[in-house]
Amino acid sequence: MDNQALQTQLEQGLQQIGLNLPDNAVAQLMHYLTLLQKWNKVYNLTAIRDPQEMLVKHLLDSLAVVPHVSGQRLIDVGTGGGLPGIPLAICYPERQVDLLDSNSKKTRFLIQAKAELKVENSLVLHSRVEAYQPTELYDGVISRAFASMEDMLHWTKHLLADDGVWWAMKAQKDFEDYSKLAGLVTIDEMIDLHVPGLNAERILIKASRCA
Repeated sequence: MDNQALQTQLEQGLQQIGLNLPDNAVAQLMHYLTLLQKWNKVYNLTAIRDPQEMLVKHLLDSLAVVPHVSGQRLIDVGTGGGLPGIPLAICYPERQVDLLDSNSKKTRFLIQAKAELKVENSLVLHSRVEAYQPTELYDGVISRAFASMEDMLHWTKHLLADDGVWWAMKAQKDFEDYSKLAGLVTIDEMIDLHVPGLNAERILIKASRCA
């Protein structure tokens, strides 16, 4: 599939998600996809090699959460190749969206991608999550990489402002027993996501500290 066909699929996907982005944002997203493919050959950022699969399973999967995520200061924990953080930063240039990962190859890619894409509203943080102590806490912590909700909450609670929220991207098949989180957090919402071109269930879990 050539770049023009990929861009057409991206634009159709954005329509289905309900995102009306300026042309420069669509161009940035396409450029990011190209960088992900190029660097993946050397840095092994993702097991997915096919550009169309990358578009659906990484880019559109990340973009599906954009209409739902609130907060002016966000951090994507365990961001890997920048998912969903870079798409969020492109779609919301007025918000701060920081990218944290402990893998130096991945953070080197993110620094390069941020420069090439001219993404100004993001910091790349090479750190283990428990070691990172932000000077200003975040309104939202988002991740699509943590193994369990319990681990995510445990490892990231020091990053979140008192009234902040966690956003956990999950596949339905990974359904966990959230009852053991009672007393730790409140599950505010479980949002069904539709990822254009993906025949699989996805959910976004919104959680906040117990009152």
